[in-house]
Amino acid sequence: MSTLVIVESPTKARTIRNFLPSDYRVEASMGHVRDLPSSADEIPSSVKGEKWAQLGVNVEADFEPLYVVPKNKKKVVTELKKALKQADELILATDEDREGESISWHLLDLLNPKVPIKRMVFHEITREAIRKALSDCRNIDMQLVHAQETRRILDRLVGYTLSPLLWRKISSGLSAGRVQSVAVRLLVLRERQRLAFRQGSYWDLKAILDIQHTSFEARLVTLAGSKLATGSDFDPDTGQIASGRNVRLLNEADAKELKARLLGKNWRVSSVDERPVTRSPSPPFTTSTLQQDANRKLGLSARDTMRTAQSLYEQGYITYMRTDSVHLSDQAIAAARSCVEQKYGSEYLSPTPRQYKTKSKGAQEAHEAIRPAGSSFRTPSDTGLTGREFQLYDLIWKRTVATQMAAARITQIIALLLVEGAGFRATGKRIDFPGFFRAYVEGSDDPNAALENQEVILPPLKVGDRPNCRELEAIGHETQPPARYTEASLVKTLEKEGIGRPSTYATIIGTIVDRGYAQMINKALVPTFTAFAVTGLLEGHFPDLVDLSFTSRMERTLDHISTGEVDWLPYLREFYSGETGLENQVKERESQIDSKLARTVELVGLDAKVCIGRFGPYIEVDNGSDLLKASIPKDITPDQLDSEQVEALLKQKASGPEEIGQHPETGDTIYLLNGNYGPYVQLGDGEGEKKKKPKRSSLPKGVTPEMVTLEMAVGLLALPRFLGDHPETGAKVQAGLGRFGPYVVHDQGKEGKDYRSLKKDDNVLTIDLERALALLAEPKKGRNGSRSKKPLRELGTHPSDGEPVNIYDGRYGPYVNHGKINVTLKEGTSVEEVTLEKALELIAAKASTSSTRRKSSKSSGTKKASAGTKKASAETK
Repeated sequence: MSTLVIVESPTKARTIRNFLPSDYRVEASMGHVRDLPSSADEIPSSVKGEKWAQLGVNVEADFEPLYVVPKNKKKVVTELKKALKQADELILATDEDREGESISWHLLDLLNPKVPIKRMVFHEITREAIRKALSDCRNIDMQLVHAQETRRILDRLVGYTLSPLLWRKISSGLSAGRVQSVAVRLLVLRERQRLAFRQGSYWDLKAILDIQHTSFEARLVTLAGSKLATGSDFDPDTGQIASGRNVRLLNEADAKELKARLLGKNWRVSSVDERPVTRSPSPPFTTSTLQQDANRKLGLSARDTMRTAQSLYEQGYITYMRTDSVHLSDQAIAAARSCVEQKYGSEYLSPTPRQYKTKSKGAQEAHEAIRPAGSSFRTPSDTGLTGREFQLYDLIWKRTVATQMAAARITQIIALLLVEGAGFRATGKRIDFPGFFRAYVEGSDDPNAALENQEVILPPLKVGDRPNCRELEAIGHETQPPARYTEASLVKTLEKEGIGRPSTYATIIGTIVDRGYAQMINKALVPTFTAFAVTGLLEGHFPDLVDLSFTSRMERTLDHISTGEVDWLPYLREFYSGETGLENQVKERESQIDSKLARTVELVGLDAKVCIGRFGPYIEVDNGSDLLKASIPKDITPDQLDSEQVEALLKQKASGPEEIGQHPETGDTIYLLNGNYGPYVQLGDGEGEKKKKPKRSSLPKGVTPEMVTLEMAVGLLALPRFLGDHPETGAKVQAGLGRFGPYVVHDQGKEGKDYRSLKKDDNVLTIDLERALALLAEPKKGRNGSRSKKPLRELGTHPSDGEPVNIYDGRYGPYVNHGKINVTLKEGTSVEEVTLEKALELIAAKASTSSTRRKSSKSSGTKKASAGTKKASAETK
């Protein structure tokens, strides 16, 4: 008897195969095998003439979905059918959430098996879990299938009904979504607050005091019995003290006058308050909190976090990563407590096993939090993982283990001091027992360093003490606008408001960025002008669809459908086909929407109008006799567009591009221009008999138009730059600037090209062959940021920074690696005879020569730049 097991991915198939009997065959469906049609050519000819065909949902026949097998899945389905013919039993082992249940149902409906069928579910891929799941199979849960199908249909109805309206009224290629549009509105609302923000300023004093040969800091908090104004006392809309606040506001003159009055006066401690505080560890990770912490600590996007977590789950390292639950099984608690005892000692163990309760009402994805898989947790160093996979597993391991550690005990100290009617406050914090801080500190990826940073030591103070004032400084402050959303804070807000499911947040944020509704700038999500226009249209004509409470109620209804409390069909009828349903709303309001107004964005404090055109946003100014227009470069955000910027863009449009100078070899003029994708330099203007497209080069990241010299422009236009021949192959090595930034490439013709990105300190215009060869010798990094090769030997960690020192097998022989430093082993030196001490000597020698070479190259580069600037000035004159 043979059994066919179907899972979603090849990685999951490979892992599960190891835990099943030899007569079990495991195949992958490669995700969903059926879906609603994504394009017109996928719609069957038999229904193409129906008016609902583009929707992919027959709204006239009880919202019957039109499922098709995409072209790229037809071969997969054929292979699965072929495998099923040789099987005596079929086991559907897709993920245990709604999406996984739906995939299993589609497989069952599509394959139409004539053999017995089982549905196997598990939340971790270990031998024990798979064997247990195999003996405890069930039927497909149709409530979960209906819940997923209703969400899919609802999302299709919203997206495919509103998106064409946006194409007609604003610009083609735009999209609307049930959760996506609400998320975009959150970004726009925050940006509107920032644009309306008015800055306020206030001053205070900082004192450095001494007592018993120990210094400490104190800040002015009261004056003549009145509380001193701080940033929280200001009205963000006016920049003035908010009404009803009884506070004293100091300006610069007041602060300096007070400073002069207090110098040399007697200080006295008026009160000392010590408060013991206990902090308990945070719950284990859910999908949402994992995305938030991975973004804050590791800098990973929600999409990268979920992709990496999926890989860890499918390889058997962690439990299922789509979950709202913070529950830990008894097995997991025992494993975590064992880790605490072994690594930190029994005094760091919580007195009793700690369990957490899930607060989210809609928590019904998986039944356990995200944790290391198995009945015993592998320490991160024992996994053999590298790159992002190691970082994320390490984060999950620490968070899980910390849940079973003792609470941290902290003493907070507040001392108040008086001098001539002015009240100062000194605060301190003492960690009496670190507890779970030893394993996990939120916002830090180094718990030990974080422990040191968290303590603020005050000398022993008592009432009546008279410290000496060593320094007194008047300090000015300015209020700050509300912070933009990061991926972490947006995910937190969406979950708090009950909008969407955490398992979809990564896709939603990715879509927002991919569709041009937001840019990622310094880890912040900055809404574009297009986001302002689309949000304005939806707020004005379809307010419910971008209302937080309405969307939250919709989410709860969808959860009730999955539990059988609400019938899905009447709900869809009311939402779409009812008297006030979406279909009728769009029909009624389309004629009321003025396309010109819909494409126009009016910003606070800006006289010019911003319009959305076919090729992006542009400004429009009426000067009385004419309508002036100029494109807005992609790198200008709504908060940067002020009157000066508008004037500069219009001036550039009227006067043409800025001339930098003449190319020393061709004599052609080099221009500096601003395009949709930022500033760039251009050689010539493309005029003449042949009218060739002029050569162009974008400015490297970090280089502003003001920094561009003639020498730099000539260098950029000469890219890619030949550096020399590779000593091993004789092939050329070049440096260039591509869409992903500056790079070096080893071009071996038919043998292929080997690329490496330049590091932060490298300059594409000055990098030499030696440095390029060093970069090319480094192992190429994989898509998940990990090195593509495992080390030949792990020698240990570097004593200065704790980073690993390993030996890798490179294209040109074995080499020692530490961070960015690579040292090739001398010919005849075997890998086995290299010790950590020997490797540290090689690394130190290489670092020393590299530092000397960089200094000399910087010195010569400065001289060259100086000479080039003079030459450019002479030629311009």
